[in-house]
Amino acid sequence: MFTRVRGRAVRVCLLVGVGCAVLMGCAGLLWKLHGVAAYLADGDSAEGSYVQDAEQADRAAAAVLDGPAREAPPASPASPDPAAPGPAAQGTVGPPAGVHWRSGGWQPSDPLVARPAAAEPAIGALFSPGEDADQDHHCSASVVHSPGGDLVATAAHCVYRGVFGFRTNLAFAPGYRDGKAPYGVWVPTRIDVDPRWIDDQDPDYDVAFLRMRRPGHPGERLEDAAGAQTIRFGPELPAPARVVGYPNDTEYPVECFNTARADGPTQLRLDCADVPDGTSGGPVLTDAHTLIGVVGGRDGGGDEKTSYSSLFDEGVRAVYERAVAAR
Repeated sequence: MFTRVRGRAVRVCLLVGVGCAVLMGCAGLLWKLHGVAAYLADGDSAEGSYVQDAEQADRAAAAVLDGPAREAPPASPASPDPAAPGPAAQGTVGPPAGVHWRSGGWQPSDPLVARPAAAEPAIGALFSPGEDADQDHHCSASVVHSPGGDLVATAAHCVYRGVFGFRTNLAFAPGYRDGKAPYGVWVPTRIDVDPRWIDDQDPDYDVAFLRMRRPGHPGERLEDAAGAQTIRFGPELPAPARVVGYPNDTEYPVECFNTARADGPTQLRLDCADVPDGTSGGPVLTDAHTLIGVVGGRDGGGDEKTSYSSLFDEGVRAVYERAVAAR
């Protein structure tokens, strides 16, 4: 009798313990979701746009500058910062602007593995400070030429969280490396994506454009500070290309050269290993500084050996033109 009672008591205790663990897990999940929801907004889902609240944006920039990054003048290429903790750049920054890669001596990486790269003014890390369950910089982005001189390209999944809405805590540090933001920290005034991305996160539309400003520096233009990539719609493929991005567990960019190819009618692919999480939104470039893709699209941007991008077709052109024209 004692053994039966003791066995029953043990089972009851185990069930109570499991129930408490489940309840605590649910409470933790709800708390995490509450933290995520604090940094989201609906925007205009029919158009695919969000006009950023200025106060929230300013808080995001301040949080980045109070935490993972600090403003510092850019180091001279001939005199790199001797105190920089990251590894030395092993790759290059591509041939000079204006060189046509198809005939300009371009070579793929050997081996086809991403390597630490020098920071470039027009490419940077995308931060989302706050308790939103992401690391400090969760994606990458690049400045693209526009009439207003204030446009950044990245992946739609970097700025719109599933069915929950647009991120309201984004900040961009062009030329970022080892905790330094040599060209300042910039925040969106507006975010544009294809509404078909909002509908069901279709990987064929995983591209976003952000209009940017620098808090505390009215009138300063991003493109004047950091330069810009040109953008090409309907790129001729295959094409020699370079992918660049910031892994979310490093403080420096990586890059890899290979041939970008069409993967079906709506995707671009570039095969290269070790382009990890955090490089989403990073540019795929040809002819040194011509943007033909951003890491995203199929499989959220790829796997251990391949990076994808939604093809820069007329749909992406329409989103770009909407972002440029918006006021």
